[in-house]
Amino acid sequence: MQRQLQQILQGRETSDGAGVRIKRSLGQNQHARFDPFLMLDEFGSSSADDYIAGFPAHPHRGFETVTYMLEGHMLHEDHMGNKGHLRNGDVQWMTAGRGIIHSEMPQQEQGLMRGFQLWLNLPAAEKMKPAHYRDIPAAHIPTAELPGGGQIKVIANTAVVSNNIVSGPIQGLSTEAIYWDIHLPINAVFNHAIPGEHNTFIYVYEGDVAIGEDKRKLTRGNAGLLSKGDELRVEGLQENTRFLVISGKPLKEPIVQYGPFVMNTTDEIEQAIQDYRAGTLTG
Repeated sequence: MQRQLQQILQGRETSDGAGVRIKRSLGQNQHARFDPFLMLDEFGSSSADDYIAGFPAHPHRGFETVTYMLEGHMLHEDHMGNKGHLRNGDVQWMTAGRGIIHSEMPQQEQGLMRGFQLWLNLPAAEKMKPAHYRDIPAAHIPTAELPGGGQIKVIANTAVVSNNIVSGPIQGLSTEAIYWDIHLPINAVFNHAIPGEHNTFIYVYEGDVAIGEDKRKLTRGNAGLLSKGDELRVEGLQENTRFLVISGKPLKEPIVQYGPFVMNTTDEIEQAIQDYRAGTLTG
């Protein structure tokens, strides 16, 4: 059964960090989540004033952040002394777990800075595990040509292209998360199986697409939440259409969020706040 477009979350302009301009689709409010996904931000500007202040040191607990740089140069630093440079096409997959304090600061004073940050929830059993992250250079993220034209970049999980399995660098997550970046020429169609139990959404960042049998349109800068089904069909409606396919197994657990802390109960949130104030958030 093909998945259909059942809800559109229009991207809204806002700011975060020390004043970085972003477009937020998932995560605008507590009703705009899609278990296990909490938030998706797109950042993109050629004006340094929109990004130069960056994201100074701040805490996280209880979830994962996925930063995907399309263009630009960002430096990540954390309380453990780690440093990671994100440049064109690079990805950082960070598991905050029990706690991390980190910063994400631009390393350029002019030019285009563009990319995405996804917040992916962790199950209760993993929320307090030690923090860790992977910096994944663009060269380590496989890209495959699609038989009908276009290409797919596989960041997490796998895809099957022309009977070949393309495996991304991120595997083995409890949420079985899929993260694909797909480029299509006009009128090209992307078809792929999707686990029936997953929640799946599409974010269009260039062009427009038509989804499913009824070909409902999803336009640039918006996230489309898909119905249940085991097959995905997406058609490119413009040249150089580009979109993300993000899918994962729902956790079906309560969510209590206070800013950068995402736990299962109010008591756990209060403990996170106390730990941060006491300097013991990170263990």
